[in-house]
Amino acid sequence: MNPYPTVSFTEMRRGTPGDFDLIDANDARTLCKLPDRILEHLRLTADDDGAYPIDRLQHVLQTATRAERDGADDDWVVAALLHDIGDILAPCSHGAVAAEILRPFVRADVAWVVHHHGAFQRAYYANRPESERNEREQYREHPHYGAALDFCRDWDQCSFDPGYDTLPLEHFEPLVRRVFARAPCSR
Repeated sequence: MNPYPTVSFTEMRRGTPGDFDLIDANDARTLCKLPDRILEHLRLTADDDGAYPIDRLQHVLQTATRAERDGADDDWVVAALLHDIGDILAPCSHGAVAAEILRPFVRADVAWVVHHHGAFQRAYYANRPESERNEREQYREHPHYGAALDFCRDWDQCSFDPGYDTLPLEHFEPLVRRVFARAPCSR
């Protein structure tokens, strides 16, 4: 049972200002729960049955650990942590999913890199035709091309090492809460 007041309409075009005030209040409550939902979704990725030597959660934790140890700012570390969050729901467009989650809270360059990181990662796929491995070249003139190269080379493609001293999710929780406490859509 919904503990909150509900709108009076069954068609949005019949809504009153008060109805939309209720919706705005609900959206604010939802936004407050976002860090917990993100962290819970990350925990679900530990149940991955993938072909890598570590699960998806360990991969993103390792990516974020590398970013943090390289002195990256909060936006980059959280992006490294969430860059593959869409894998289990949208494997063909996971970068776009992750970028849209991040976009209201991080700088535009960071969201762009997360969105396009798949094209940059394909450079490392030994079994793909050269045209796929060079997919990133279509972005060569883009101002964030270099950042995407660095993100994939330094943090993403090398983060499948079961022996790496990876920081736990609990280490990153305060950072996730801080970034997602920012005013959304203002960046």
